[in-house]
Amino acid sequence: MSIKEKGYTHWDGELESRRFPWSPIMRSGIRLTFKKKFFKLFFFLNLIPAVVYLAGIYISERLEDFEFMIREASMPFKVNPAYFNSFLSGDYLLFMIVMILVFAGAGLIADDLKHNSLQLYFSRPLKKRDYFMGKTSIVFFFLLIVTLVPGLVLFLMKLIFAGNFKFIQDYPWLPLSIIGYSVLLTAFFACYALFLSALSRNSRYVAVMTFGMYLFSDILYAIFNGIFRKPAFALMSIKANLQQIGAAFFGVKLPYDVPWMYSFVLLVLFCGVAVIFLSRRVRGVEVVR
Repeated sequence: MSIKEKGYTHWDGELESRRFPWSPIMRSGIRLTFKKKFFKLFFFLNLIPAVVYLAGIYISERLEDFEFMIREASMPFKVNPAYFNSFLSGDYLLFMIVMILVFAGAGLIADDLKHNSLQLYFSRPLKKRDYFMGKTSIVFFFLLIVTLVPGLVLFLMKLIFAGNFKFIQDYPWLPLSIIGYSVLLTAFFACYALFLSALSRNSRYVAVMTFGMYLFSDILYAIFNGIFRKPAFALMSIKANLQQIGAAFFGVKLPYDVPWMYSFVLLVLFCGVAVIFLSRRVRGVEVVR
C-alpha cells in the first residue's frame, strides 16, 4: 500500500485588517507587568498621594470639624490650582512613576531585541507604527491611571464635597490643565521608557538606567547649582523640567527662575530624538498585502 505525502497547500483565505492591530500587544504587556514580583505593591503606593489629597479636599470643606488641626487662618488645605499642581508634579508621584517604568517599561523593546522577536511581530500584518502604538499604550495605561484618573476624581470630589459649582466657576480651565499636563507627563515618560529600553538587550540594565538617569539628572543639577548658584542649571534635571511645565499649566509661580518654555522645548527635543532613534533601532520585514 503506497503512502502519499501531502505537500504544502496554499492558503486561499482573505487577510482581514483589524481596527486596532496593536491591542494584543497592549493586553499582553499589561498582563505580564502585573505578574511581576512586587509590581502590585509599587502600583498601590502610587495611589497613596491621591488618597492623601482627597482627604485634604474633604478637610477643606469641613473645617469646623477639624478645628483642632488648624493653627492659622491660612490653613494648609486651601484647594486651588496650586493644590492640583502639587499633586501631579510632586516629588513623590514623579519618583513613583519612574518606579512604574522600571517594572513596566524596561523590557518593552529590550526583551524583543534579546529574543529576536521583531521578525515575529512584523511577520504578521503589523506595521511599525502599530508595534510602537502597542508598546506605548502599555505605558499610557499605567501612568494615566495614577495621574489623569486621580486628578479628575479629585476635581469631581471637590465639587461634590462643596455641594455647588463655585469652584469650577472660579477655575473653569482647571480640568483642561489636569488633562493636558497628565497627557504631556505620560507622553514624555513613554518616550523616555521606550528610548532607554531600545538601548540594550538586557532589561535589567535598562531598569537601572531608567532609575539612574532620572536620579542622576537631579544630582547633576544640585551639584552645579551648588557651585555656580545659577537657576538655569535646573534645565539639567528631568524632575525640575517637569515641575516647571506643571507650574505653567496650572498658572502658579514657577519653582525655578527660568522660562518654562525652555523646559518644554527640551522635553520635546528629547522625545523627537527618541522617536528618530526608535525608528532606526526597530527594523523588520512588514507583510506586503
